[in-house]
Amino acid sequence: MNRSSKINVKSRLAIVLFLFLGIFLHLPSEIVAQTDLKGSTQTLKDTASKKNPADSIKIKTDTLKISKDSIDAPIKYNAEDSGVLVISTREFFLYGKAKVDYTDLKLDAATIKYDQRSQMVQAYGSKDSTGNPASKPQFIQGEMKSISDTIFYNMKSGKGLTKNTFFQEGEIYVNAIDLKKISTTEVYAKRARFTTCNLDVPHYNFRTSKMKIINNKMGIAGPSFPEFEGVPMPLGIPFGIFPLNKGRHGGLLPPAFTGSPDFGLGLEGLGYYFVLSEKMDVTLRSNLYSFGGWNLNINSKYIKRYAYTGNLNITIQNTKTLNRSTLSKDEFNTTRSFMINWSHSRDSRARPGTSFSANVNFGSSRFNRTILNNPFVNFQNQLSSSISYSKDWKGKYNLSVNLNHNQNNNLRLVNMNLPTVNFNVVTFYPFQKKDQVGAGKWYEKIGIGYSGNFQNQISFYDTAFSLRRILDTLQYGAQHSIPITLSLPSLGPITIAPSVSYSERWYGQRNFRSWNNTTNKVDTVIQRGFYAARQMSFGLAANTRIFGTYKFKPTSNIIAIRHEIRPTLSINYQPDMNAKYYYNLKVDTSNRTIRVSQFDGGILGAFGEGSFGGIGFGIDNLLEMKTKNKQDSSDKAGKKVKLIDGFGFNSNYNLLADSFQLGNFNFYARSTLFEKVNITASANLDPYDVDNRGFRQKRILWDPSKFKFGRITSGNIAVSTSFRSKSKDGKDEKKDLPIDPFMTPDEQQRQLQFARANPAEFTDFNIPWNLSIAYSFNFTRVLKPDYSGFITQTFSTFNFNGDFSLTDKWKVGATGFYDITRGNLQQLSAFITREMHCWQLSINVTPVGLFRSFNITVSPKSGILRDLRINRSRTFSSL
Repeated sequence: MNRSSKINVKSRLAIVLFLFLGIFLHLPSEIVAQTDLKGSTQTLKDTASKKNPADSIKIKTDTLKISKDSIDAPIKYNAEDSGVLVISTREFFLYGKAKVDYTDLKLDAATIKYDQRSQMVQAYGSKDSTGNPASKPQFIQGEMKSISDTIFYNMKSGKGLTKNTFFQEGEIYVNAIDLKKISTTEVYAKRARFTTCNLDVPHYNFRTSKMKIINNKMGIAGPSFPEFEGVPMPLGIPFGIFPLNKGRHGGLLPPAFTGSPDFGLGLEGLGYYFVLSEKMDVTLRSNLYSFGGWNLNINSKYIKRYAYTGNLNITIQNTKTLNRSTLSKDEFNTTRSFMINWSHSRDSRARPGTSFSANVNFGSSRFNRTILNNPFVNFQNQLSSSISYSKDWKGKYNLSVNLNHNQNNNLRLVNMNLPTVNFNVVTFYPFQKKDQVGAGKWYEKIGIGYSGNFQNQISFYDTAFSLRRILDTLQYGAQHSIPITLSLPSLGPITIAPSVSYSERWYGQRNFRSWNNTTNKVDTVIQRGFYAARQMSFGLAANTRIFGTYKFKPTSNIIAIRHEIRPTLSINYQPDMNAKYYYNLKVDTSNRTIRVSQFDGGILGAFGEGSFGGIGFGIDNLLEMKTKNKQDSSDKAGKKVKLIDGFGFNSNYNLLADSFQLGNFNFYARSTLFEKVNITASANLDPYDVDNRGFRQKRILWDPSKFKFGRITSGNIAVSTSFRSKSKDGKDEKKDLPIDPFMTPDEQQRQLQFARANPAEFTDFNIPWNLSIAYSFNFTRVLKPDYSGFITQTFSTFNFNGDFSLTDKWKVGATGFYDITRGNLQQLSAFITREMHCWQLSINVTPVGLFRSFNITVSPKSGILRDLRINRSRTFSSL
């Protein structure tokens, strides 16, 4: 090219645009017509018009023809060095960091050449003084970005060809020797390598001879062979399909292979995902095992923003395991079970004043024990459900209707409340004037409220389910309570609060128990009908607060210790309105009797027998300390540290009782030591002695010489703590599982359970180590079912969970549950995981539990390649 024809872009841009427009409109080189938008005709004179002013050419713009090879949109261009226009060949050159913008196309290169006749654009890079590439052309169209050695692109057809191209489409990074663009959305690659690793030198990639990518839809590869750290693997895949589209789309869910001596070979997770609408979808999954067992799960999620959200999950299991027992001749054990989980919540903005929610977990008692590789579910023996509707009337009245269900998987007992209705009237002041002036009279502060409750319950064992037996267990009842309060002004530091309460209970049945001398046991006769019992109480309570502070010397790190005492004292009277419902019941052959009520064992329970006129008392304490701030010596206020959050006791004394006047003492304590160790404890102390069978005697057990101040009948203590190291990046924020705000509570719980069952896949390498431990112990004295005496039931457990990093890339951890009462390890799971940047190796082992298993998985972290994993798992039953 003749460099003498070079025109400086910045200084003579107007001339270039003038000539460029003349070429594209195919006008004579000596005439350029300029028109307005209304199609008016203007006369422009050429150089010959100076000789003959009378000669002029008129052009009508409505008849102006535009060349077929002209561009259809403006082109924005820039170059740091220069631009060259060759009129004879209709070629335009840009030199030095050239940039071109055309519709959604952006092109950056060292040199750009445009041929107007063929509308072909060519882009080239540059080299440094040593001959190495200094820059490469970059091509961006839509969401596709590529870097190549050379780019050829036709602006009219949208087709192009690039050499040695690196580009990204979604999560896929591709390097192709030859890349052919046949349209704005389709690309063919030849001799390509693709990966999801975003490093310049990826840890792994797949090499294929041909590949096709459809923008925002999918990538399709032919026979592909993996490479790790540049080393090719002898195994390959015949083809690959990678989804690149965004949003929800239906499709096949591939399974994972597993094997178990008890279940046989199996495919787990095989299913399909359906998108029914923008507000609802359905996921269908199944597990198939060679011994004949199967599992079918249907999960549907629905949501309407600012209205409601919900999730329905139905699982049916046909568990068929190898029978290892020598007592049975059957080769297999077969169990069929089901589980229904439904959660629904309505946005409070949908219908202000009303709410509706549901959290249903109902199924077979044996369902949880047959779930594979999920010890947290295997040991879950309680199921509960609730469906509730509530309505509020301007804060004055509120109504709630609840359908409740609870189920004990050990006893296989199911209790259902269908329904429970609660109606409450918020405390109102009938004697208070509407237009209050001043403090008002004392009687104007009398408040009256109402609380009503109706219950309907059925109970049955799922092993003996029948409609007749269910109707036999039907119970219903109602309870009404009318509290009356009076707010009196404080008497200095003492607050006085009188109260009156009336309660009434309605029963649908009453129970009569009697001793059968023939069978030597207690028989029960149920009499159905309508029965009522009532109770009233009167009270006067006083409470205050006492403070004490001990200050230390100025040289001490402790500034002061503060002790707060909150004593309470109440006088209560309750007349005996239920003695007529109590009678003596013989419970053994020694003619021992106990007092029972006709309404014992009912849905509401019975009011207590006897009158009460006595004193209630208690003391609550708070102990805290203020220390100097070691990190900031100028902080005069210091730092508050709670030593004991609360500890104390409460009890009562009945002045009207002829025996057992002193009530039980309830002791409690709670504290958080060093902001790390949480401790809660409580105990119930009975001041009276018992006989050799555990029945109370009318004598107080008090012997300070032998350190006897009564009998502790129940108690519990729980200690928990967690420790963790500082994060590597200096940030102490704990990374929790990402929670979708529109996920239902049931979905969130299942996500948490999956994370617990697969801890190796949810490891935070930013925290070198962490440890959580918890210990609990509780005991209680309960009456034996045959009334022959009392037994002490104890439960003691220890839980632990933690992990630590062996190196920056290796981490091990474990979680377990030890039953101290039984003296054995109930569950133990351990994991080892390896961080490999774009891949992850995880090993999960469960050597102790209902199901013993191990699982080894190597998988990419990318979402589009999550099903491309190497998995090896085995499960062994401990049942």
